[in-house]
Amino acid sequence: MVKSLQQIVDIGEALSHPIRLKLLYLLAERERYVYELAKDLNLSRQVVNLHLKRLEKAGFVESDLRLEDDDLRAKKFYRLKEFDVSLGMEDLKRIFE
Repeated sequence: MVKSLQQIVDIGEALSHPIRLKLLYLLAERERYVYELAKDLNLSRQVVNLHLKRLEKAGFVESDLRLEDDDLRAKKFYRLKEFDVSLGMEDLKRIFE
């Protein structure tokens, strides 16, 4: 897949933080609710949401809102998307030449 300069920047930014890498690791096990991720990482939901938004923008994760039978609140669940990260000279040549 040919990547635009913005896509390359988004991917680089998404992978440049240890918390986001840990989120990818946790989501590789199974999909999770934001509260569960925040608890596992010992962080606030707001901080986890910011990191998840960055990962979602870069195409690493996807989310959906759900109503569960035992809880009437909508919960946002995240799951890992299949990805393969690579950057080659051809990508850079196409962008900059």
